[in-house]
Amino acid sequence: MAAVFALFLVAFATVLGSSAADPDMLQDICVADLTAAVKVNGFVRKDAANATAEDFFFTGLAKPGLTNNTFGSMATLANVGKIPGLNTLGVSLARIDFAPGGINPLHTHPRATEIVYVLEGELDVGFITTANKLIRKTIKQGEVFVFPKGLVHFQNNNEKSPASMIAAFNSQLQGRVDIALTLFAATPEVLDNVLTKTFQVGTKQVDKIKSNLAPKA
Repeated sequence: MAAVFALFLVAFATVLGSSAADPDMLQDICVADLTAAVKVNGFVRKDAANATAEDFFFTGLAKPGLTNNTFGSMATLANVGKIPGLNTLGVSLARIDFAPGGINPLHTHPRATEIVYVLEGELDVGFITTANKLIRKTIKQGEVFVFPKGLVHFQNNNEKSPASMIAAFNSQLQGRVDIALTLFAATPEVLDNVLTKTFQVGTKQVDKIKSNLAPKA
């Protein structure tokens, strides 16, 4: 299994890395200075002479994330925010862990295509095209599925045992738009009459959803 996963990562780096969605780099390395006050499309780089191995290293994907939350899932990101050496390289990873019955709810990544590899368990996954067609499949340990850039998608664990997967992106900072949270938990709030007209429901239903999605004290 380790050899298959290694092959997956090599294929990802070769195919997606060669046509990275992020701007191409013009240096050997461009380690992000995450403390810089200057803001650019990406991150200001620190002096290459000060780069260390730690700028290209991360241990966070080695252990499962905590899944005792509303959705029963946890995403652990390995993007430029955690690995400064990824700046301008156009790639990143994440680990998503699922409790039994857990879901990574409907969301999009505005800056990246995503390819996932199942580490453990079985997941019901899918995405919706701009023609409102659902592309859905059940994937198991060792199997791979692709979610095109910007399309709404999900991963759901219907089983009675935990599941986990590794996700790879062709962006150093893929971004994430959670559909429910974006609409019902935005700050300032989206006006109720916008939501009631959009979903063809009453104010009581909108208020209930907002209450369910509000941060717990």
